[in-house]
Amino acid sequence: MRHLKAGRKLGRKSAHRKAMYSNMVASLVTYGKIETTEAKAKELRSIADRTISWGVGVNDLTRKDRKKLSDIERAQIVHAKRMARRVLKDEAALERLFAEVAPAMAGRPGGYTRLLKTRNRVGDAAPMALVALVAGGEAGEAPVAPAPAPKASKKKAEAEPKAKKAEKAEKPAKKKKSKKSDDDDE
Repeated sequence: MRHLKAGRKLGRKSAHRKAMYSNMVASLVTYGKIETTEAKAKELRSIADRTISWGVGVNDLTRKDRKKLSDIERAQIVHAKRMARRVLKDEAALERLFAEVAPAMAGRPGGYTRLLKTRNRVGDAAPMALVALVAGGEAGEAPVAPAPAPKASKKKAEAEPKAKKAEKAEKPAKKKKSKKSDDDDE
């Protein structure tokens, strides 16, 4: 019997599982929503909510001017960032959590993520789910912010101008000669 052994193992060792959850929470904070398997999504929900709550807890302090904060308030902010950093290893995602996501969630008492079952994956028919950040103080709103566009690689960036030049260089198609003009040539 698995008494007091909560949580899914997902066929991974603990270090791999912890790293996977860290990456998934970073993607969720960065992009606002991610699609993953249903089992991973259900586990991710509690980890993401716990991490976001660290940002929400000190939201009122982070909005104040740093010079007006007392030593205790500064220590609370540092403590919250360190606790969130235990999960969010990505520095950009951590900054986004405290700067954008936490202020948007300030009015909510919890439940910062939404889980929507989407489809069965082609190939192994695994049930998939979409994990999205719930918008600010009111339930049922759109996710926090639009996802930043992924950076295009240099090859793609170079290929796009070439494709545009090739389109401009193409001349309109020549008119086909009618049969009468072909017969006249012979």
